[in-house]
Amino acid sequence: MASHALRSPSPESSPATYSPHQQPTNKTPTFLRRLGSSILLWSVVLWALFSEHPGIAQWVFLAIMTILATAGLAEFYALAARRGLPSFRVCGLCAGLLLMIGTFLHCTGKLGIHNSPARVNDFETSFLILFVLGLALRLLAAGPTGNGLSMMAVSLLGLFYVPWLLNFIQKIHFFPGINGLGKFYVLYFVVVTKLSDTGAYVVGSLCGRHKLAPKVSPGKTWEGFAGALVFSLVAGVALAEMLDHRLPGMNLFHATLLGLTLGAGAVLGDLIESLLKREAGVKDSGRWFPGIGGLLDLLDSLLFNAPLMYLYLRHVLSRP
Repeated sequence: MASHALRSPSPESSPATYSPHQQPTNKTPTFLRRLGSSILLWSVVLWALFSEHPGIAQWVFLAIMTILATAGLAEFYALAARRGLPSFRVCGLCAGLLLMIGTFLHCTGKLGIHNSPARVNDFETSFLILFVLGLALRLLAAGPTGNGLSMMAVSLLGLFYVPWLLNFIQKIHFFPGINGLGKFYVLYFVVVTKLSDTGAYVVGSLCGRHKLAPKVSPGKTWEGFAGALVFSLVAGVALAEMLDHRLPGMNLFHATLLGLTLGAGAVLGDLIESLLKREAGVKDSGRWFPGIGGLLDLLDSLLFNAPLMYLYLRHVLSRP
């Protein structure tokens, strides 16, 4: 719905309402379901990423990215709607889809312009400018609704938070000047990020005592945060050693710094999404994956870490 506020989902179709007084469930089965769902999805993504068939390596990878972006954005708009914040949902979803496809076409040279990160960034900047102007025109067409400011703000924030941040995975994958090895950096940051999630969950479940952010996510602890850093640090250093020359510019110093940065970033990304869900009064953003919830529950840490990995690759690792 573009010209009216989004209706709140019905209880039957929406995520269960979250209450901080709910009794905790057995964490072991939950962790196993979470781990299984994550392994299944990211195995498919990495299979497409490393396929020797050009069509799979490019077009199937693009299809997966666009599905994740549009479905995740739809969940974001649904969370905002539950909080009583309307949006131009259709405009936002269409823009997210076009943003992912446009970046892909620029990165792969389908439009005849590539081999420079600045080219893709210029495209994204131009696209976002046009999107803001388009939202203003859409608001003008809708006329006074009493919700104009929130509709524009939520629509724009959703595009930034999900498709734009997720788009950095494409820009890492197709990063120019490193002989097509960007996919190994995607592998690197996904594995380090997900092991940070695992470390936080395992250590926090086993020995978590001191609450990290009780008003945002009561289950997260400082012990879990330490576990996230240890797991991500070990993973970052080990992967750098295993992949070696497939990660141009990488050395022990960079692997250590990236491991700690991505580990902390994963925790922060998870906390941010937890805050969004608490604002909406739900426990999960959706019901796509057993043990995880919705796509935003799966992507939260990656959305925070993808731009960090890209910036480090562009301004540190790829410098002469």
